[in-house]
Amino acid sequence: MLPDGTLLSLAALLAVFRSCFTAPGHRSFAALVVGLIAQTRRRTVCGMLLGAGLERAWHHCRAHRFFSTARWCTDALGLALCDLAVTRLLPPGSAIIVVVDDTLFKRSGKKVFGTAWHHDGAAKGPKPIGFGNCWVVAGIIVQLPFLSRPLCLPVLARLWRPKRTGKIAFAREMVEAIAARYPTRMVHAVGDAAYAGEHLCGLDDVITWTTRLTVTSVLHALPPPRTGRSGRPRTKGARLGTPADLAAAGTWRTTRVRRYGRTDTVQISETTCLWYGSFHTQTVRVILVRDALPRTRDGDDRGYGLPLITTDLLSPAEDLIARYAARWCIEVAFFDARQSLGVGQARNRTRLAVERTVPFGMICLSLAILWYAMSGHSPADTAERRARARWYTTKTEPSFEDMVIKLRRVIIAERFRPQAPYQATPEETQAVLAAWAAAET
Repeated sequence: MLPDGTLLSLAALLAVFRSCFTAPGHRSFAALVVGLIAQTRRRTVCGMLLGAGLERAWHHCRAHRFFSTARWCTDALGLALCDLAVTRLLPPGSAIIVVVDDTLFKRSGKKVFGTAWHHDGAAKGPKPIGFGNCWVVAGIIVQLPFLSRPLCLPVLARLWRPKRTGKIAFAREMVEAIAARYPTRMVHAVGDAAYAGEHLCGLDDVITWTTRLTVTSVLHALPPPRTGRSGRPRTKGARLGTPADLAAAGTWRTTRVRRYGRTDTVQISETTCLWYGSFHTQTVRVILVRDALPRTRDGDDRGYGLPLITTDLLSPAEDLIARYAARWCIEVAFFDARQSLGVGQARNRTRLAVERTVPFGMICLSLAILWYAMSGHSPADTAERRARARWYTTKTEPSFEDMVIKLRRVIIAERFRPQAPYQATPEETQAVLAAWAAAET
């Protein structure tokens, strides 16, 4: 049940998830989505109830039970969100770019499920570690017509715990779930250097994987043809060496690539080979990238700047470099989820509640972007923000904060808008008159 008067465009988006819940569960889901987006302070579970304006109508246990005991699945919710993103924001028949990465949501307390010490790249101080829950997240990359930068819509998430299922296995599981949802489309998965390993062997033909190559990786040539002699045929060719060896022996060409919001002139070297340590006998491409103009601390003293490896044998190298650069938008999504929506502030402790709350918040982030792209965008939004904050003299595009602020204002305005009195239909009026006539006789 949405709060009275909530805008119909958001209600239409939330209706897509009706099949993922029971009838009471969907009412709770819709209310808590509105509450999380509308809340401007603490986004705890009770804070979501306050944001929805239902604190006097519902007991707070109803909101807590939605995460801890209700019957619903985060994967079903994420795949329904995939349907929205793919059908509304991607061209028909186009490939789906899925970016995978992990992030840490800090927690405290001995009884919180799944907490441990993890690496935290955003930690302050000399030790990059933090205590909390580590999540492996998969998001779909979309390009909106009013933005020059790509956006990431998080759709699936897995809680990773040390000494259990690895992050790469979780990433592959989520990518394969998306690929199974759309068997007629290519799925291009992108990850950083942490998402390359032997768990990626035997990927389906409709899935490609692009990641960063480690500097110590040893590459080999393709296996030679069979000689006809008895014995096991060779599974790999001659040793080509590390990426530094490929850079010294490779042929370089100059080209221009679009990445990180700008067009750069770079030099590229391509090699088709095997990375037996991770992909075994699957043919891969190694693309070494270095800037045409040397930069400080760029690693060009090794002979290259960025080493990429991919199972995509058909796409141009320029597209692969731009695809890997688009991976950064998932880091922006993590920042927006924490700072603008308060994802991770909920203080759940039980296993089911912990495993559901962060994916729920990520889905709310994607829903806010979908609503703005489909119903909320106006060219005047950026000019209005620039007029109110005049120090943003170069602002030309809306940020996620602008999107969620506009949705929040619309929700709050609808809540206080006076409702029109109910008017009976002509059929209802005739039925009442007939009943009165019958009563008089």
